[in-house]
Amino acid sequence: MSMILDGIIDCLICDTENPAQQTLCVKCSAPLALVTSTYGAKRDPQIVTVMGDSNVGKTVYLGFLLDMLSLRANQFEAVPKGAYSVDLQQTVISYMAYRMFPPKTPVEANQWKWSYYEILQRESEAAKYVDLVTPDLAGEAIAAEVASPSTFRIIQSLLYKSSAMLLLVDAALAASGSSQPDFFGLKMLSYVESMLPAGKKGRTLIDMPVAVVLTKADYVPACFDDPRRFAEANLNRLWNMCESRFSTVEFFASSVIGSLAYAASDEVVTPIPLHTALSGILEPFEWIIDQL
Repeated sequence: MSMILDGIIDCLICDTENPAQQTLCVKCSAPLALVTSTYGAKRDPQIVTVMGDSNVGKTVYLGFLLDMLSLRANQFEAVPKGAYSVDLQQTVISYMAYRMFPPKTPVEANQWKWSYYEILQRESEAAKYVDLVTPDLAGEAIAAEVASPSTFRIIQSLLYKSSAMLLLVDAALAASGSSQPDFFGLKMLSYVESMLPAGKKGRTLIDMPVAVVLTKADYVPACFDDPRRFAEANLNRLWNMCESRFSTVEFFASSVIGSLAYAASDEVVTPIPLHTALSGILEPFEWIIDQL
């Protein structure tokens, strides 16, 4: 657990020592408010990292997930540990209420929105607390780090500290015949394997729980019928990597948009979400909680 001692704060993500007056870590740009929020807790916070390619829907998915948790969906009780934790979900809900997608996440790490929630699962046999810490990462930054490790060291530090991962994959793009989602998923899991100690041993299966979330599944109804079968058929490279190197993987179908329109102006086409119809948002997170 990170410490606050003699005017020095150890970053929660990369353990770098920072002066107490700093707001962002001097090395990885993670907010040091994460440390003050966890100070005095009797448990280490659980970091769940959300990964995915650009335009896969990470920001929208994460914003709605946090909002559902704060609304006590399925008897979850979620309390934000600091006002900064509410920024992401407020941005997503506000934009979608006005039928607009939120802005793309900036590539610069010092502009990423972080969320830290203390979550209580009341329906479990015994009340189970989980401290959820997660940033909204830019897809371009993830792709750059996967292609050239150490480009964004914060992503390495995040994965090393993570208890679980949500890997978002574009089901609509995969169903259309594109190999991009499959190759991105393969690269991402290969990168994760190379970063974690178990992966470096070569033969040990990685036990980090990975929930593969097939986004935009409203375009592909077969996703909801059988996500695992869809992944095996349309994301076979990713599927094989999961089977070979990861011991705890599950597949989920997810959708946010109920109907979509397009506005054209000066050769620019803008998608307009007419209304939301949430499906499969909470289930991957529930599964992750059960594995921790």
